[in-house]
Amino acid sequence: MRSIIIHTGRAIALLCVVLALGTSPAAAQPADQPVFLNEDGLPTLAPLLDQITPAVVNISVESRQTAEMNPLFSDPFFRRFFDMPPAPQAPAPRRQMSAGSGVIVNAEKGYVLTNHHVIDNGDRIIITLKDRRRYDAELVGTDPGTDIALLQIDAENLTSLELGDSDRLKVGA
Repeated sequence: MRSIIIHTGRAIALLCVVLALGTSPAAAQPADQPVFLNEDGLPTLAPLLDQITPAVVNISVESRQTAEMNPLFSDPFFRRFFDMPPAPQAPAPRRQMSAGSGVIVNAEKGYVLTNHHVIDNGDRIIITLKDRRRYDAELVGTDPGTDIALLQIDAENLTSLELGDSDRLKVGA
């Protein structure tokens, strides 16, 4: 039996937008004018997303979860009273899949930043890039207290986002 858990990566997606806005050449324009306009003159984020999305990745995590057995089923008196066969073996662990997102922060070294809760207790971590390439990832480090994890993949031609300076951020700019 398989169960699927989807972890939201809203924080990572928001981080990507903030990082790109902080490094975008259009960010120097006045805040009261749209940064990007489409062919109809309407504001659009499409050029920004074209720049960001190659650095955003999908993270699939495989783990094993042991199924708990009711302790009554292991009690010989209970089994004999209800005329049950000898105690069964412990149930086999179930495979569990979860998913989340991350962002490539260093293309040269293949570092991917994600949330700790996405990869917590994972046996195998698979990263899928926008161009559909898939890689097994290695956990470099994690901090459950801040819910951050750093993964590494061995890949070429990656796109990364540069970390910005939070002191330079302004609401609406």
